[in-house]
Amino acid sequence: MVWKIFVYTLFFSKDMNTDNADDTDKKYKHPMLHEEITDKIIRCYYDVYDALGYGFLEKVYENALIIKLRSEGFSCLQQCPIEVFFMGEVVGSYSADIIADGKIIIEIKAGDSGHIPAHEYQLINYLKATEIELGLLLFFGKNPIVKRKIFSNPNN
Repeated sequence: MVWKIFVYTLFFSKDMNTDNADDTDKKYKHPMLHEEITDKIIRCYYDVYDALGYGFLEKVYENALIIKLRSEGFSCLQQCPIEVFFMGEVVGSYSADIIADGKIIIEIKAGDSGHIPAHEYQLINYLKATEIELGLLLFFGKNPIVKRKIFSNPNN
């Protein structure tokens, strides 16, 4: 089996301009996957961040974001199990914080440690283990950070 991996990151700010994000995607010759849904999720994230601020545990932000996403019409699964297979056998089991509309994995991080690359790799591995191609890393820290990850698998 041959895997073609295409992973890149887009940064978003509260005053995001989706035209700029589109230009970044064009540079990579990859269409903006689920752009409308992603934009709506990011707006929900900033609403929660603005209301709660910095300093709570991840679970508080996760629960608040679930409420906000559902109020905006999203179908959400919380703490959704993800199994990792090797040679047809389960070798690991994880839980995605949120899966929105069955299309986007949302991983939430909070705390003083700041954003670290391990958080991005965790999200990419969740994408590898599923048929979902798009993930958002939402960081509730002193400064809000949003990262968008894509894992394209032509075998899906």
